[in-house]
Order: sequence, then C-alpha cells, then structure tokens
Amino acid sequence: MKRIFDITASGLGLVALSPVFLILAVWIKTDSKGPVFYRQTRVGRGNKDFRLFKFRSMRPDSDKGSLITIGGRDPRVTRSGYYIRKYKLDELPQLINVFKGDMSLVGPRPEVRKYVNMYTQEQMEVLKVRPGITSLASIRYRNENDVLAAASDPEQAYIEQVMQDKLKLDLEYVKKAGFWYDIKLIFSTFNAIRK
Repeated sequence: MKRIFDITASGLGLVALSPVFLILAVWIKTDSKGPVFYRQTRVGRGNKDFRLFKFRSMRPDSDKGSLITIGGRDPRVTRSGYYIRKYKLDELPQLINVFKGDMSLVGPRPEVRKYVNMYTQEQMEVLKVRPGITSLASIRYRNENDVLAAASDPEQAYIEQVMQDKLKLDLEYVKKAGFWYDIKLIFSTFNAIRK
C-alpha cells in the first residue's frame, strides 16, 4: 500500500509541479553557472548507494570541501539557492527518486556514506526502510542550517548532536512506520514549511 501510494503521489506530483520545475530551472540557470540538478550519492535501504536528485542551490564543485552547510552565511550557497533551501524547494526533484523506488515520500532522510560509516549497529536499523523526502527528524530539524551556523565547529556539532538526535527520531519512525503515520507526517511537513 505504501509503495502504491508513493508511485501514485510522486507521479501526480511530477506532472502537477512541472511548471514549478521549469520556473526554478530558469531561475537557477540565470542566477549562476552550472547544471540545474545536483546529484549526490546517498545511502538507501539495505545499505545500498543511490543517486539523489536535488535542485542545485550551491556553486558548482562546492561538495569538494565540507559536506555540511551553515545556513545563510555559507558563501557556497547561491542567491537563488538561499530561497530554494529556505522553502525546501531543492528537495522537489526527489519525487523522481520516489517514483524510481530509491526513496519513499516519508522515511529517514538518506545520508552520505561518510556519516553512515559512523553509525552504531543499532543506528543501522534506519537502513531497513526506504529513505524519505520528509521525516519526523527533518520536521524537528527544519532549521538545521541555522543550528549549525551558530556552532563554532559545524561539522562536529552535526556529528555529535544533530545527527545523533535525528537518528533517535528515525529509529522511532522505523518502529511506528505505517501508511497512516506517513500521512500524518506529510501534513505535519506542510504545516512546518508554512511557518
């Protein structure tokens, strides 16, 4: 039932949002050089790598340094990227990942391999389900970049505080995962974005 919902909702979403995709693509291209989409290897269900789609919000080759972004003061973020990130519009292309089956609409946010390699055996349980576009952790940490911007060492703050808290919430999701719980989290996400 969850997979049928994911296919249907992501397919309809891609069609309905195609004008928004076009507008964002033009904005990204006119704002800075580089591709419209950013593709990054993330770790998905079963500890397998996949390529995640996002609208590019940073200057090309920005991922060659730190993988942590620090909100509005991060010089790698483009002008359009600031707003695209603020309203979570950079995540919309992940509907493609959902349609393909790499992801679900709801599930633990997929992490890069560098950080997954730091997981404990218990934390690896989050890889038993498909990663999602939204989750309880992403709702609670919707201002994650601002939290990291306030830290003297954003990378250390991410690893020791943010990542640990998010993994606790993700493990809670794995235990509760179900169709109606997903619907509840989708509505909670819309409410959080509007604030």
